[in-house]
Order: sequence, then C-alpha cells, then structure tokens
Amino acid sequence: MSQPIDFTAHDFHPVVQLPKNYDVLDLSIPASARPARSSQFSIGRYNELRPDTYTEPLFAEGRTVHLGIDIGAPAGTAVYAFADGWIEHFGYNSAPGDYGNTLVTGHRLDSYEIYALHGHLDGGSICGIEQGQKIRRGEVLAHLGEPHENGGWPPHLHFQLSWQRPTKADLPGVVTLQDREAALRRYPDPRLVLGPLY
Repeated sequence: MSQPIDFTAHDFHPVVQLPKNYDVLDLSIPASARPARSSQFSIGRYNELRPDTYTEPLFAEGRTVHLGIDIGAPAGTAVYAFADGWIEHFGYNSAPGDYGNTLVTGHRLDSYEIYALHGHLDGGSICGIEQGQKIRRGEVLAHLGEPHENGGWPPHLHFQLSWQRPTKADLPGVVTLQDREAALRRYPDPRLVLGPLY
C-alpha cells in the first residue's frame, strides 16, 4: 500500500519516555553472541529476523520476522497516546509468548485511518476503558506489565502500526519469511510515529 499520510507533518508524542541512552538490541544473532546490556531501556527492531527468540507453540509454524518495535522498560512504565484518537479494541491474549494485555488505538491523520497495537501491558492499567473512548495526544493509556501477565516476556511494549482495521485486540506481530513482504505492506514501520530510534 502506498503511504497516504505525511507523517513528517505531525508532532507525535513519545509512546514511552526514553532516557537519552538506551540499548538497541540485535535479536538476529544468538543470545550467546549479544553484548551485555548497559541500560534497563532498550529497542527491539522492526522487520528483524529473530531465529531463536520465538520458541513457544504459538510460533510453531516458523514465524520469525518481527513486525513491530519493542520498547524495553521497567514494569509499570507509562505508555502514552502518540496522537488524538480512540480506543478500537482491548483484551487479553493468553497464550504463552503472546501479547497478554493488549490495547489497539485508532487514529485519523490527513483524513486516513491508521491503527496501533500496544502489547504486553499491565491488566489493572486498562481496567475501566471502553471501546470507542476518545483519547488525547500525550494521555497515559496504560502501563507495562510483568511477565506473569504479559505473555511471559521481560517487560516491554510491542508497538505495531496497521493500515487495516483490526477485528479484535490482536495483530500478527511475527510472521514467516514467506509472508514477510505482504506483512510489511500491511504493517508499516513504527518509526513513522516513534521517530528515528535506531
């Protein structure tokens, strides 16, 4: 799909407030070859082939290409709305390795709609929200969850954009190599909103 939105014309709020220094992870290489972490904040890259990351049965069909950006931060870290919009869906994806508590927001930019999935959230922080509820740029939407409620992952936000309107609080965050090109057209680079994080 061509890009109908001029993302450079918009002043987006950070989805997570990052410190000046954070780690940019390379999950395409074996864990034993990765450098030691220097920060409790990190970025996991978009369109990255992660051959040894997804070991749960959920990914048994060979899904290894990551379609979002992961923002690693301590549990409880606030997650903000990057622009005005609305709550499209929210829910709990319970399989091991899945998103856990998940929120999907909708946004109208330059007369076009785009959707954003926020995965691995704290369940208590999304209690009381309603589908269709309006949100404002810079509003705290949720907080990052602990492993027991976020699919079993170290605390982080999976942030993913979608041109297609989701039908539930879920998007395929990881796809097979065969599905990669089609998925990249459907789920654009989150740095369009997040800025040049790496």
